[in-house]
Amino acid sequence: MEPAVPRPDTIQALRWGADAAFAMLAGLQLDLFTALQDGAQTPPQLAATLGVGVGRLRLLLYALVAAGLLTEQDGRFANTPEAQHFLVQGTPTSLGLLHHNLAAQWAFKLHTATSIRTGVPQAHLDFTQASPETLEAFLRRINVSTVVAAQEIGARYDFAATRTLVDVGGGAGGMAVTLTQAYPQLQATVVDLPTVTPITTKLVAEAGATDRVTVHAADVVRSPVPGTYEVAIVRELLQVLSADEVQQVLQHVGAALTPGGRLFIIGQILDDTHITPVEAVGFNLIFLNTFYAGESYTEGEHRAWLHAAGFVDVIRAPFLLHDGFGSGLMIAHKQEEPDGTRV
Repeated sequence: MEPAVPRPDTIQALRWGADAAFAMLAGLQLDLFTALQDGAQTPPQLAATLGVGVGRLRLLLYALVAAGLLTEQDGRFANTPEAQHFLVQGTPTSLGLLHHNLAAQWAFKLHTATSIRTGVPQAHLDFTQASPETLEAFLRRINVSTVVAAQEIGARYDFAATRTLVDVGGGAGGMAVTLTQAYPQLQATVVDLPTVTPITTKLVAEAGATDRVTVHAADVVRSPVPGTYEVAIVRELLQVLSADEVQQVLQHVGAALTPGGRLFIIGQILDDTHITPVEAVGFNLIFLNTFYAGESYTEGEHRAWLHAAGFVDVIRAPFLLHDGFGSGLMIAHKQEEPDGTRV
């Protein structure tokens, strides 16, 4: 009996799946889903709302129907329940601004083969060398998802008894600003590189949060985290560092925590199989195109680093649902000495 001839089903699904993804991106960039939030429209009606030509728009509308994000009946197009819930701008569950990150990330991934072949990340982002304009544009773009992550963390975990918090590698300050807005007693500090903190200070001022959020410059890989805090948050930082650098950061963060302090690590965290969750696997393509070191590290690697840095009660919590990244979450506490004090 001759062996069955394989079919290119996976290849074809990946090929056409990319088209659906690009159709979604175009719909987000046009704010098409928001235009449909109040109900179905014909292509001419929607084209008039968006200020575009109806002929080309009609082609995109059918592509979005095929992608499962729109429905069509009698020539009228409407959001699916999923699109209505997540892709309409201005709602609490909106992922609508995700398109800024998607456009950048997908552009990076087009260079993956060259980055591997040359050993040089083709979309390299160097926070110490990039122009202030490039850094600010990047920080503003990712701050959208940072705010969403902060809202979920603030709702999921109680910070009512917390007085001091440090956001290590906090970028634009969205985590600190959002949590202090939700918890008025909270005083937060954002620590980042000297090239980043002038931008952080500017954006914190724009948010009207300078009375609640302090900004400090420090390279936390090579130097201590300034200050002492009850809670530390490290978001989307460890995965852009080498394993040795991660260990240094966790040692410095641990030294800055007070007795009873908690550490929240937010970022792409792989299962120990290295193939799930798919979000973390996919982010490795971004990391190898943008940084010389770093990757989506595994849960086991995180646990080993945390234990080596003196943390205990390490748990891997459910990942964040609404930040647009599908970020993983780990929580740990500092180890206590026999007399009840923390290391």
